[in-house]
Amino acid sequence: MNNKSSINTRLDIHTNFSKLPARFRLLVSEECNWSTPTFYRKMRGRDKPDPNNKGKIIPAISKAEKEAILRQAAIAYQEITDFMEKYE
Repeated sequence: MNNKSSINTRLDIHTNFSKLPARFRLLVSEECNWSTPTFYRKMRGRDKPDPNNKGKIIPAISKAEKEAILRQAAIAYQEITDFMEKYE
Protein backbone atom coordinates (compact mmCIF):
# COMPACT_ATOMS: atom_id res chain seq x y z
CA MET A 1 0.00 0.00 0.00
CA ASN A 2 1.30 3.46 -0.94
CA ASN A 3 1.85 5.52 2.25
CA LYS A 4 0.51 8.67 0.54
CA SER A 5 -2.79 6.97 -0.31
CA SER A 6 -3.26 5.83 3.29
CA ILE A 7 -3.28 9.43 4.59
CA ASN A 8 -6.63 10.97 5.44
CA THR A 9 -6.02 14.22 3.56
CA ARG A 10 -8.67 16.29 5.31
CA LEU A 11 -7.50 15.19 8.75
CA ASP A 12 -3.84 15.75 7.88
CA ILE A 13 -4.47 19.29 6.57
CA HIS A 14 -6.84 20.18 9.41
CA THR A 15 -4.38 18.93 12.02
CA ASN A 16 -1.52 20.95 10.57
CA PHE A 17 -3.60 24.10 10.20
CA SER A 18 -4.84 23.68 13.78
CA LYS A 19 -1.24 23.60 15.02
CA LEU A 20 -0.37 26.85 13.24
CA PRO A 21 -1.46 29.35 15.97
CA ALA A 22 0.48 27.48 18.67
CA ARG A 23 3.53 27.21 16.41
CA PHE A 24 3.39 30.94 15.64
CA ARG A 25 3.08 31.76 19.36
CA LEU A 26 6.08 29.55 20.13
CA LEU A 27 8.22 31.11 17.38
CA VAL A 28 7.39 34.66 18.48
CA SER A 29 7.81 33.88 22.17
CA GLU A 30 11.24 32.37 21.58
CA GLU A 31 12.36 35.21 19.29
CA CYS A 32 11.17 37.96 21.64
CA ASN A 33 11.96 36.06 24.86
CA TRP A 34 8.33 36.33 26.00
CA SER A 35 6.37 34.00 28.23
CA THR A 36 2.98 32.78 26.98
CA PRO A 37 1.13 35.32 29.19
CA THR A 38 3.33 38.11 27.81
CA PHE A 39 2.56 37.02 24.25
CA TYR A 40 -1.18 37.29 24.89
CA ARG A 41 -0.87 40.54 26.86
CA LYS A 42 1.12 42.10 24.00
CA MET A 43 -1.49 40.83 21.54
CA ARG A 44 -4.22 42.77 23.37
CA GLY A 45 -2.18 45.98 23.41
CA ARG A 46 -3.29 48.92 21.30
CA ASP A 47 -1.54 51.97 19.94
CA LYS A 48 -2.58 55.08 21.86
CA PRO A 49 -2.23 58.83 21.43
CA ASP A 50 0.71 60.48 23.16
CA PRO A 51 -0.78 62.83 25.79
CA ASN A 52 2.32 65.05 25.61
CA ASN A 53 2.42 65.40 21.83
CA LYS A 54 -0.86 65.86 19.95
CA GLY A 55 -1.02 63.86 16.75
CA LYS A 56 1.73 61.44 17.82
CA ILE A 57 0.99 57.77 18.54
CA ILE A 58 2.63 55.54 21.15
CA PRO A 59 2.85 52.07 19.55
CA ALA A 60 1.80 49.00 21.52
CA ILE A 61 4.93 47.15 20.42
CA SER A 62 8.38 48.39 19.50
CA LYS A 63 9.70 48.47 15.96
CA ALA A 64 12.12 45.65 16.85
CA GLU A 65 9.26 43.53 18.22
CA LYS A 66 7.19 44.18 15.09
CA GLU A 67 10.08 43.14 12.86
CA ALA A 68 10.67 39.99 14.94
CA ILE A 69 6.97 39.07 14.76
CA LEU A 70 6.94 39.53 10.98
CA ARG A 71 10.06 37.35 10.63
CA GLN A 72 8.43 34.59 12.66
CA ALA A 73 5.17 34.92 10.72
CA ALA A 74 7.16 34.38 7.52
CA ILE A 75 8.70 31.23 9.02
CA ALA A 76 5.30 29.87 10.07
CA TYR A 77 3.92 30.69 6.62
CA GLN A 78 6.83 28.90 4.95
CA GLU A 79 6.35 25.84 7.15
CA ILE A 80 2.68 25.53 6.20
CA THR A 81 3.55 26.17 2.53
CA ASP A 82 6.19 23.42 2.64
CA PHE A 83 3.65 21.08 4.25
CA MET A 84 1.04 21.80 1.55
CA GLU A 85 3.52 21.10 -1.25
CA LYS A 86 3.16 17.37 -0.62
CA TYR A 87 -0.43 17.67 -1.88
CA GLU A 88 0.45 19.45 -5.11
